[in-house]
Amino acid sequence: MLENKLEEKQVNPHNQIDMRLTKTARRNRIHLSIRKTIKGTAEKPRLSIYRSNKEIYAQIIDDVIGKTIAAASSRDKEVADAKADNKVVEAQLVGKLIGERAKKAGVSSIGFDRSGYLYHGRVKSLADGAREAGLNF
Repeated sequence: MLENKLEEKQVNPHNQIDMRLTKTARRNRIHLSIRKTIKGTAEKPRLSIYRSNKEIYAQIIDDVIGKTIAAASSRDKEVADAKADNKVVEAQLVGKLIGERAKKAGVSSIGFDRSGYLYHGRVKSLADGAREAGLNF
């Protein structure tokens, strides 16, 4: 009898609350802990990334004055015209592009803000592309 009532109400039989985080909540929590340690300054700005399912975006930010120094994305003409085979190769092209734009702006050393994403796949590929372009981090 008790089992039927539990099934009807959709209640957890052990009366425990499900404390697991969703993917986005977990990423946001990790992102906040990363941002506590990484601060962009004029000498060493922050390279922040955003990864959607289809595109990838990167920007170099000076947090002291709150200004974006350089930005690049997979939607930029240089990357879109390259016709990359997959998203990992596309991310590497974005990394090279952001590195070139940072060099033009006079930035050589940065702090890498992975925004809570795992350092794997497209995030790692973007970082490798930025290193190839001459950024130090």
